[in-house]
Amino acid sequence: MGITSLKRAALAAATSAAALFAGAANAVEIEYWQYFFDARVAAMEQLIENFQAENPDITVKMTHFPYADYRTKVAAAIPAGEGPDVVQLFYGWLNDYVEAELIQPLPAEAFPVETIDSEFFPMVQAMKGDGAYWALPTAVRSLALFYNERLFEEAGIEGPPATLDELVETAKKLTKADGAGNLTQVGITAGMTAQDHHWFREVLVRQFGGEPYLDDYKTVNYAGEAGVKALEFYTGLANTEKVTAFGFMDEPQAAFKAGRAGMHIDGSFRIGSLNKQRGLKWGVAELPAGPDGTQSNYSSYWVNAVTTKAEGEKYDAALKFMAYITSDEAMQIWLDTVGELPAKPSVGMTEKNASDPVFGPFIRGLEYAHTTKFVNESGQRQVLVDAVERINLEGASVADSLAAAAEEEQKILDEYYNK
Repeated sequence: MGITSLKRAALAAATSAAALFAGAANAVEIEYWQYFFDARVAAMEQLIENFQAENPDITVKMTHFPYADYRTKVAAAIPAGEGPDVVQLFYGWLNDYVEAELIQPLPAEAFPVETIDSEFFPMVQAMKGDGAYWALPTAVRSLALFYNERLFEEAGIEGPPATLDELVETAKKLTKADGAGNLTQVGITAGMTAQDHHWFREVLVRQFGGEPYLDDYKTVNYAGEAGVKALEFYTGLANTEKVTAFGFMDEPQAAFKAGRAGMHIDGSFRIGSLNKQRGLKWGVAELPAGPDGTQSNYSSYWVNAVTTKAEGEKYDAALKFMAYITSDEAMQIWLDTVGELPAKPSVGMTEKNASDPVFGPFIRGLEYAHTTKFVNESGQRQVLVDAVERINLEGASVADSLAAAAEEEQKILDEYYNK
């Protein structure tokens, strides 16, 4: 190689190196925070890799914490100008995050309200306020009926119940008791501390002709005739039909995992742990329909939001990242890796996904699911736990106990919305 050629090669190398360093100097780094769950972390690592390949000028640093510490870490970091630019939060925390000015609304030019309304499952609209969306999910969750296939086969039951009446009859065939009348196997699990408070509010109340809340979930409305019928049905599973017992094996999912319960209502997030349960052969079905054929479901989800820490070029990069992790591609990756359901019908309702024997019942349930706008989920759950205990332990009537629960929950809502 001649001197001229060497000079040209050196100049090209220098130019390439300069461009590389300039690119590095101009790169924007943003932080993404979520709570630790191994499958979620693996999915997000894949999404970050894909995003950075398409956006080489943006680097995404992921940080995760144990669930118990997560909210405290977020609340401390953002006001100090530290921590995430994009944050994952439970949908029920949205009001708290908005009020504390931890997140900022998504701009309409990048995230048009009308487009989100039409492209996402309806329950996502709980993230809308003041004419804009504050957060969006990659995935959502719904409820379904898990059933023990071995116990069904042993009892000569061909398939899962399609209606509430069939649920009771099926549960009777699956229930076993010892000589003293103590249940050794329940037909269906029961417990308001688990997912049953969602099943009562958003499913049973609606299936018996009611609406659990009014005024955009600001007014409790389940203490009327429909709510009383719903709670009579629910508590009657234990007190009248004798197909379950509150507190059986302490925790509903534990009874199902141990093979001591024929049926169990739970969320799609339970799939992973059930898959790991050796010797448990189970199936999934949509929740049984109500007396008049009404189908209903409850959906919850974790969402992603841009924090108030994100400004300038970090804000622009955060919006790009938000757009990608709420895209169709990201949702399919999340389903395949985590097992949580796509937030858009365009992904969830594909023939492959909607007909999947495990995911399908949950995905189909999203079409008629409702999302409760909690202001204090633990407190609102406790009022229903107390309602059942008053009936079972104190002999209160269903109507009186439910009226007391509604009054107590209304206080929680009023305290929040009036402050």
